[in-house]
Amino acid sequence: MAKKHSGAQGSTPATVALAKLGIDFEARNYQHDPSVTDFGREAADALGVPAERVFKTLLADADGSLVVGIVPVAGKLDLKALAAAVGARKAAMADPTLAERKTGYVIGGISPIGQRTRLRTVLDESALSYETVLVSGGRRGFDIELAPAGLLRATEGSTAAIARN
Repeated sequence: MAKKHSGAQGSTPATVALAKLGIDFEARNYQHDPSVTDFGREAADALGVPAERVFKTLLADADGSLVVGIVPVAGKLDLKALAAAVGARKAAMADPTLAERKTGYVIGGISPIGQRTRLRTVLDESALSYETVLVSGGRRGFDIELAPAGLLRATEGSTAAIARN
């Protein structure tokens, strides 16, 4: 995979962070349909990638702390498993306005990389079975393809079984 760092179409806080860390990635643009609200499925379909390889970034409140869960768009975030992975008693989905404020990204374009506030991050362990995965690049219509190890390095994240079908 070639490094892709710059260009008006691909420059976001996520790509800047990856470039700064020297992590290989490929910028993947697609035409976002404003009427679509299932952003991850839209990305998978538009980019021709199996939904199991495209991951969505979700924020949750785990015992009063915001945490990031990254799961395949083909599944759902298991809040109980996420809570256990971060040592919390329970977790609930975070308020979307708070998620946008803390990450610096808009809903549907929240990247796990280059967030305004670094949050504890857990990647579903299914990502490790792929050479590369795709995550939001920081705006709707823009994904980043990279190795799971690069994603974990960029987010200082950990892995756990946090997705369910």
